[in-house]
Amino acid sequence: MQFVFDGHNDVLLRLWTHAKDGSDPIAEFADGTTTGHIDARRAKEGGLSGGLCAIYIPSGDLVFADPDADGRYITPMAAPLDPLPSLAIATEMAAIALRLDQAGAWRLCRTVKDIRGAMADGIFAAVMHMEGCEAIGADLSALEVFYAAGLRSLGPVWSRHNVFGHGVPFAFPMSPDTGPGLTDAGFALVRECNRLGLLIDLAHITEKGFWDVAKTTDQPLVASHSNAHALTPVARNLTDRQLDAVRESRGVVGVNYATAMLRPDGRSDSDTPLADMIRHIDYLVNRIGIDCVALGSDFDGATIPEEIGDAAGNQKLIAALREVGYGEADLTKLARENWLRILAQAWREDHA
Repeated sequence: MQFVFDGHNDVLLRLWTHAKDGSDPIAEFADGTTTGHIDARRAKEGGLSGGLCAIYIPSGDLVFADPDADGRYITPMAAPLDPLPSLAIATEMAAIALRLDQAGAWRLCRTVKDIRGAMADGIFAAVMHMEGCEAIGADLSALEVFYAAGLRSLGPVWSRHNVFGHGVPFAFPMSPDTGPGLTDAGFALVRECNRLGLLIDLAHITEKGFWDVAKTTDQPLVASHSNAHALTPVARNLTDRQLDAVRESRGVVGVNYATAMLRPDGRSDSDTPLADMIRHIDYLVNRIGIDCVALGSDFDGATIPEEIGDAAGNQKLIAALREVGYGEADLTKLARENWLRILAQAWREDHA
């Protein structure tokens, strides 16, 4: 079995949402559930040994657009969020992450050594990530607090605008060049992430924002859950020029399992063959190299191919890649080592 470290999931959002309805998040993750994509049992069954677990503030006004007769769609951008309610929700999700750690349901990791130790012990290695920084004010004071709680990765924006920058809409077909990039506060955020050693994720940012980060950061460029725009031209996917910049920085692109970002027609349909995933992986490997491609499932946040189903089915992708000729050394890089290299570099660790 190839153990997988995954670049993005929304399990904290699911646990937080269910907790609002009375569910115990520790029991739901530790004991297993029939809902969502990830819990400890299914993760172990599928070799999902850990990943970046997102704190994400939901946009209640967002309604995904249906494709027209030609398969085109543009989902209107979600409205910006108020900072104080966002901070409250983010704090509640961070508390769930800490409670899971204290209960031994997973291990909240702050170093690559922590990740490797959790994997060796058979415990899910969770890294706290923030997807969209609405909970962090422009003065960045909350960033230090979340860092102390275990935050080690963040994306300045989700697919909505905030004080730090602009996100891309969910749209097909569309270029990621949809609006402005970083604000002055966004540039300050990037510099502070560099100072602290926080990974910066470019998965939802506009193309102009991508280039703003690229010219400011001292880290490799990372898109935790994005695919190739040349194959599926949704606004969320990366152009060849962006991919080339990731390669030049020796960064990473985590292949997103979301079917709308894999299919040639851009549709959200679980009846999507693994061949579409392999098509994107092959393209990325050929364009940017085996050392710069990883996995970013978007479990618990997207429609994924039914052949995978949930975390328990993760090895089906590994098996499919093996069948088309990927050897074990390359699979090890794709499954986990490329992520661990990038995290060690962003976190300024001597050894991954």
